[in-house]
Amino acid sequence: MASKTVAKDIITLRGSAAIASEFFGYAANSILYNRGVYPEESFGKVKKYGLPMLLTQDEAVKTFIANLTAQLSEWLEAGKLQRVVLVIMSKSTNEVLERWNFSIETDNEVVETGVSREKSDKEIMREIQAIMRQIASSITYLPCLDEPCVFDVLAYTDKDVDAPITWTESDPKLISNPQMVKLHSFDTKIHKVDTLVSYKNDDDDDDE
Repeated sequence: MASKTVAKDIITLRGSAAIASEFFGYAANSILYNRGVYPEESFGKVKKYGLPMLLTQDEAVKTFIANLTAQLSEWLEAGKLQRVVLVIMSKSTNEVLERWNFSIETDNEVVETGVSREKSDKEIMREIQAIMRQIASSITYLPCLDEPCVFDVLAYTDKDVDAPITWTESDPKLISNPQMVKLHSFDTKIHKVDTLVSYKNDDDDDDE
């Protein structure tokens, strides 16, 4: 009689932190590409999450994102990271035009006791795929950014975290009366990431 082997995907705290921090790196690249913060020709195509993804070839941006994801992974593994926000601002005025907000819920039992959780890798990948598709189609639901822009990343951590010297205290870079679009979320069973983009409401400028 034929037997069937069913494999269970065990998710550890370190593995979950790696999945989530890697996601932030790819999401940041995708946002910077799709929102036109850097020129199209400065990105190279790779395959990830079963999708064609674009990664910056600009050495300074590559280094920034690599350092970012390494630090986020450390904070995620310690259960100290609450939120990551990628902010797009006008280069000339520093006005905040978009805030890509990634809220993180952490299973504290896993952080405290080291137990693992079970979830299919394929299921996690499908959930991340859905977010990446929404970022890729952002041009259809967000206003056109028709001026040169720059970006910054804010990390909201527990108060007892000592930030590295390369990180500085920042104001939240909020948008007044923003429009918001909620995107999909993904959940490793240890870290749940909810995604929301808020953007400047151009209608405010049109009010007489």
